Amino acid sequence: MKLSEKDPEERKESGQDWSCSLVVASLVGAFGSSFLYGYSLSVVNAPTPYIKAFYNETWKRRHGHPIHSDTLTLLWSVTVSIFAIGGLVGTLMVKMIGKFLGRKNMLLVNNGFAISAALLMACSLVAGTFEMLIVGRFIMGIDGGVALSALPMYLNEISPKEIRGSLGQVTAIFICVGVFFGQLLGLPELLGKESTWPHLFGVIVVPALVQLVSLPFLPESPRYLLLEKHDEVAAVKAFQTFLGKADVSREMEAALAESRVQRNLRLASVLELLRAPFLRWQVITVVITMACYQLCGLNAIWFYTNSIFGKAGIPQDKIPYITLSTGGIETLAAIVSGLVIERWGRRPLLIGGFGLMAVFFGTLTVTLTLQDHAPWIPYLSIVCILAIIASFCSGPGGIPFILTGEFFQQAHRPAAFLIAGTVNWLSNFTVGLLFPFLQKSLDSYCFLVFATICIAGTMYFYFILPETKNRTHMEISQAFAKRNKAHLPEEKADSTSVQEKANGRSDPDPSCTLDGHSPNSIV
Repeated sequence: MKLSEKDPEERKESGQDWSCSLVVASLVGAFGSSFLYGYSLSVVNAPTPYIKAFYNETWKRRHGHPIHSDTLTLLWSVTVSIFAIGGLVGTLMVKMIGKFLGRKNMLLVNNGFAISAALLMACSLVAGTFEMLIVGRFIMGIDGGVALSALPMYLNEISPKEIRGSLGQVTAIFICVGVFFGQLLGLPELLGKESTWPHLFGVIVVPALVQLVSLPFLPESPRYLLLEKHDEVAAVKAFQTFLGKADVSREMEAALAESRVQRNLRLASVLELLRAPFLRWQVITVVITMACYQLCGLNAIWFYTNSIFGKAGIPQDKIPYITLSTGGIETLAAIVSGLVIERWGRRPLLIGGFGLMAVFFGTLTVTLTLQDHAPWIPYLSIVCILAIIASFCSGPGGIPFILTGEFFQQAHRPAAFLIAGTVNWLSNFTVGLLFPFLQKSLDSYCFLVFATICIAGTMYFYFILPETKNRTHMEISQAFAKRNKAHLPEEKADSTSVQEKANGRSDPDPSCTLDGHSPNSIV
C-alpha cells in the first residue's frame, strides 16, 4: 500500500486511521457477536404470550392439568434469566480458552454455541419440549458471555488509540441494532405469530454463519501475536493490514515497549489481579461500572417492554409498534455516541447518561402512578421510556466495555474481562429473575430502585473516574496511582534503571522481573 505523506496528526484529522480491514473486522466481529447478544435480549419479548401458552399446553399434556400461574411466572423468569447464567459460564471460559485460541479464533469457535442454540430453540415447538427452549437460551448465553469479552478485547487490541473509543462503541451499536431487529422480526406481520415464533430463534444462525465464513480472512490481534505468541513477523503483518500502511514502526515500538515490561511475566489470575495494590481502584471502577450497566434498569425494559407498556395503559395491538420505536431510538443514540466519544470523552457521557436516566426513571414513576388521571399521561410514559433508552445508549451502553480494555495491560486484560463479565452476567441474571416479582410487589414504584442505582453510579463516576480519551495505558495507570497509594511497577523499574546508570552499574539480569520478584511473577 502506498504510504501517506501526512504526519500522524494530519492522518488523524483526515480519518485515515479507519482502514478497510479495520472497518470489516469491527463490523463482521460485532455482527456475529454483540448483535446476537442484543437480539437475544429482545427476541423473547414479542412471542411471550405464545411461549407461555406452549408451556401451559405442554404441562397440561404431561400432568393432566393447567400450570399454576405462579409456576408459569417462575418458569418464564427462568427462561429469560437463564440466558445470564449461560453468559457467566461463557465469561469464565474466556480466559481458559483465549490464551490458546487467541481473540479471533475464540470468536470463530463461539459460533458453534450460537448455531446449536438456534437449532434447539427453533425445534422446541415441533418437539413439544419447552426444556429445549430453556437449554437453548442457556447455550445462547454462553455465546453472549464469550462474545462480550472476546470482541471488546479484539477491537481494543487492533485499533489505534486515536479511534479506540469510537471503534469500541461498535460493540454497543450492534447490541442496539440486535435489539431493534429482535423487535422488528417480532411484529405480527413478520415472525411474531403463534405459528412462526420458533423462526425468531432460528434466525440466529444467519449472523453466526456470516462471521464464520468472513472472519478467517482477517488477521489475529497483533498485540496477542506479539505479546503472547511472541511472533513478531505475524504481528507486523497484522498491524499493516489493520492500519492500512506499510510503516508500522511506531505501533511496533509501543507494543514492544509493553512486551519488554512483560518479558518474564505470565497472565495474571483473577485472585492475583484482585490483590494487586496498584490496580485496586481500576478493578473497583470496572466492577461498579458493570454493575451499574446491568442494574440501571435498561434490561428490565428490554426483557419486559410489552408488560411495561401494558401497565402504562397502551392498547395491546399498538404495543409491538411502540416497542419498535425503542429499538430505533437506542440505535440512533448509540451511533451518535460513537461519533462524539473521541471529542467529548468517556467520563461526560457516562455521568450524563446515568444522571439523565435517574431523572427520567423518577418521571416515569410519577406518570405510571398518575396514568388514570388524564388520557395523555400514558403517552408521557412512552416518552420517558424512550428518553431512558436514549440516555443509556448515549454512553453507559458501550463505555463499560471500552474502559475494561483501557484500564489494564495485556497480562491483566483477560482476568479483568473475566471479573467484568462475571459482574455483568450476575447482575443481568438478578434483574431478569427478580424484576417480575419486583414489579408485582412495588408496582410503578419499582423504577425508583433503578433511579437510586443510577444516582449512585453518577456520583461515583463524578468523583472517581479519570478521563481515558486518547491516553496510553501508562497515563491511565498514573491517573489512578494517587488513589491506589502504590507505585506502578513500570515506574519503579524506570527509576531503578536511572539510579543504576547514575551509579555506573550494569543492567540487571534479564531473568529478574520489574518489581524484583522471581521470574514469571505478575505485574
